[in-house]
Amino acid sequence: MKVSDYVLQRLRDWDVSHVFAYPGDGINGLLAAWGRAEDRPRFVQSRHEEMSAFEAVGYAKFSGRTGVCAATSGPGAIHLLNGLYDAKLDHVPVVAIVGQTDRSAMGGSYQQEVDLACLYKDVASEFCEVVTVPAQLPNVLDRAMRVAATRRTVTALIIPADVQELEYEPPAHAFKQVPSSLGAPSSLPVPAAEELARAAEVLNAGEKVAMLIGQGARRARTEVQQVAELLGAGVAKALLGKDALPDTLPYVTGSIGLLGTRPSYEMMRDCDTLLVVGSSFPYTQFLPEFDQARAVQIDLDPSMVGLRYPFEVNLVGDAGETLHRLIPMLDHRSDGAWRRKIEDDTARWWEVMQRRAEVSADPINPEYVVHALDALLPDDAIVAADSGSAANWYARHLRMRGDMRGSLSGTLATMGPGVPYAIGAKFAHPDRPAIAIVGDGAMQMNGLAELITAAKYHREWSDPRIVVAVLNNQDLNQVTWEMRAMQGAPQFEPSQGLPDLHYADIARQLGLHGVRVERPEDVESAWRQALAADRPFVIDFRTDPAVPPIPPHATWDQIKDAALSVLKGDSDRASVVRQGVKAKLQELLPGGGRG
Repeated sequence: MKVSDYVLQRLRDWDVSHVFAYPGDGINGLLAAWGRAEDRPRFVQSRHEEMSAFEAVGYAKFSGRTGVCAATSGPGAIHLLNGLYDAKLDHVPVVAIVGQTDRSAMGGSYQQEVDLACLYKDVASEFCEVVTVPAQLPNVLDRAMRVAATRRTVTALIIPADVQELEYEPPAHAFKQVPSSLGAPSSLPVPAAEELARAAEVLNAGEKVAMLIGQGARRARTEVQQVAELLGAGVAKALLGKDALPDTLPYVTGSIGLLGTRPSYEMMRDCDTLLVVGSSFPYTQFLPEFDQARAVQIDLDPSMVGLRYPFEVNLVGDAGETLHRLIPMLDHRSDGAWRRKIEDDTARWWEVMQRRAEVSADPINPEYVVHALDALLPDDAIVAADSGSAANWYARHLRMRGDMRGSLSGTLATMGPGVPYAIGAKFAHPDRPAIAIVGDGAMQMNGLAELITAAKYHREWSDPRIVVAVLNNQDLNQVTWEMRAMQGAPQFEPSQGLPDLHYADIARQLGLHGVRVERPEDVESAWRQALAADRPFVIDFRTDPAVPPIPPHATWDQIKDAALSVLKGDSDRASVVRQGVKAKLQELLPGGGRG
């Protein structure tokens, strides 16, 4: 047995079923071993190593298991980095296995020789090791898998090409030999009783309690609901926790932050007590004023507590188990005025979203595109959104319910993971439909090539549905609006304009289905057609770049500045001004300012 054979065997021992990868001579030994192992674990070939990493992240996010990706030395290992940083910043367990030039050539400025240990020192800071002799295995691989899983982070193994070809020798019962064992601990840490009592005192003293939950609360859905009921609290969700609690609950105010909802913004503005569960939401300005609220935080990671707000009590522990022990200590809130206001504000917000989706645009309002999907989504759908204005509409118009899952690149906010996330989701759950909502910028950057990957593998999925919705406005829209709102600058066409591609035609050339939609009346039927298809489906929605992703705290002065920047640059773009004013009226005035 060669080292390469043993690496694959050990991955199987860890119950790794898929490795998202791209070939190259730096991992030729592993590729040959894959052939001898009859493709176990499954080698999933992307079009680019960055996509392999994104697919491993999507797989890990939607399966709850550790994602594994592999690439060759030099450029292949470099290409993985963006996806690996996405995993690291979103606290997702991913193991990267990369090749390296032969040991005899290292230090000789050899072809594709890159100091990978140095390169990976930051992204795999918790564990990164170069395998130089066979007896390092299985220890280094086991540690990479265990650290990734337990610390929810990225780890890396660098295996020189000549080491892959060596005969495997297990570590001996000898000095300076390190044996190993399989398995990762699954214990659930909980805070001490006195810390829980302090937290209960703070929460019981509050009259206007607001909760903020993130992805760390996903497995504590029942406990979060019980706490919200006891405290009469409203619950806002960080984007990575969008699927942690159903939006069908009347006190769930939806997303928070720049892409958030107005009821979330106002709840934080007016509360006197804050409970944060499983979230490291970074934007302090969307939390209460520092002298306004007493606050408690619960997080599994001790390095992530106390970062965003002057919390009075920081509890380190599993969200579900911590809340379970906290619940008996909480008093039931009898006066429901605060909760009733939150529920009324939230109900009105969804009416506002309906009205904003109905606003006419040229040719199609992108808010209507996503709003129309909301009612059509199957209860087991998995939704991936890309970065850009598409993330705004995903955050504000889609209501999670049932067993729906959803995610995006939360902390890195990189462009391009929408389609590969959905592909990774299909390998995690081949029996569930996946939907990717992407802008035309992200589609041109990464999504087009990964349609080839979807075409290659979709026949293996028991449910072949993967729907890619392209919001095609021929503009890098989010940055365009950020320039208008924050810089007072008109659209800079050389940087922002995009060529118009017929994405549905490209999909059909690959053997997939697709349709271009240029009229609002065709939006819903296109969604229905895609969700009923027998293969991956691309919908090319021609949307209006003038529809602004206005944040919930935007003022009339900010809208005025954005409008003036448009008019300074192009007097023919008065439609942008009208859309901005319309959107704000929809939000602020009774009846949406219909007159």
